[in-house]
Amino acid sequence: MKNASQTKTTDSPFPAATIEAVNVSRWYGNVVAVNDVSFSLGPGITGLLGPNGAGKSTILHMAAGFLRPSKGTVRIAGRPAWRNHEMYRNVGLVPEKETVYPFLTGYQFVLSSAKLFGLSDPAEAARRAIRAVDMEAHQDRRLDGYSKGMKQRMKVAAAIVHDPQILLLDEPFSGTDPAQRLQMMDHLRRMANEGRTIVFSSHILDEVERLAENVLVIVAGRLAASGDFRAIRRLMTDRPHTFTVQSSDNRRLAVALVADESVFGVELDDEHLTVRTSQFADFTHAAPRIAKSEGITLQELLPTDESLESVFSYLVKR
Repeated sequence: MKNASQTKTTDSPFPAATIEAVNVSRWYGNVVAVNDVSFSLGPGITGLLGPNGAGKSTILHMAAGFLRPSKGTVRIAGRPAWRNHEMYRNVGLVPEKETVYPFLTGYQFVLSSAKLFGLSDPAEAARRAIRAVDMEAHQDRRLDGYSKGMKQRMKVAAAIVHDPQILLLDEPFSGTDPAQRLQMMDHLRRMANEGRTIVFSSHILDEVERLAENVLVIVAGRLAASGDFRAIRRLMTDRPHTFTVQSSDNRRLAVALVADESVFGVELDDEHLTVRTSQFADFTHAAPRIAKSEGITLQELLPTDESLESVFSYLVKR
């Protein structure tokens, strides 16, 4: 998958496809974490979307060179990621686990990362990275006094301190409040606009929708869907849906609803009316209008299959 909205800097050392996975699998004993996944990513922001345990972290760790694929190859800038130590000059990783030293201050933590990268002015690089994540006011506090969201932002600062061309983030918004999340998203967009490749994982659809240009939907270690996020979102929305409806006259409402083109099935029992539709938006607009025209009070209109797991299951079965 190539990013449809690439914005490359002219001096970037990376080809258009900066991250590639070719028939990649990873298993632990009898457990298959990733199963024959292939994709190609260029500059921009890509979201790895999937439920917990889907294999997102395993994919990111293979891309970061921390895990060796059991089968297939993950390439960074055309070279295998496994044991490619030189790539870390241009790759940053924000792991999901709380990988911070509690006895260090935030500044000391980011500074140590800058020194490990051998930067010419590590102190200035650390201050610049901390400023980018809006943590200057807290940089002299010890990490064991930080909230989870504050630790997340300092982990991001440590990952970007060497100004990498590729940034891999595993559930980066976990524990952040709305303001922190917006601030971090803005910074990631700025990095992407400068021609960088950013891949982040999330099990929350809204996070991916607000930030990612492209998406890889991972379910049970498999690549269920990939491409432009808007197309994937339409696929999610246009799938079959089930609603439970409660009104002042379920029987009469059922007769009226079944005549609408957005409805392909209704079931009526003693307590509830169940309606099936493949046009989510059309039905949610039509149901109140039809009820009003029939003089019926609509008391409840709830989708019963809107969990993220049900969306993923539908994509896998296609």
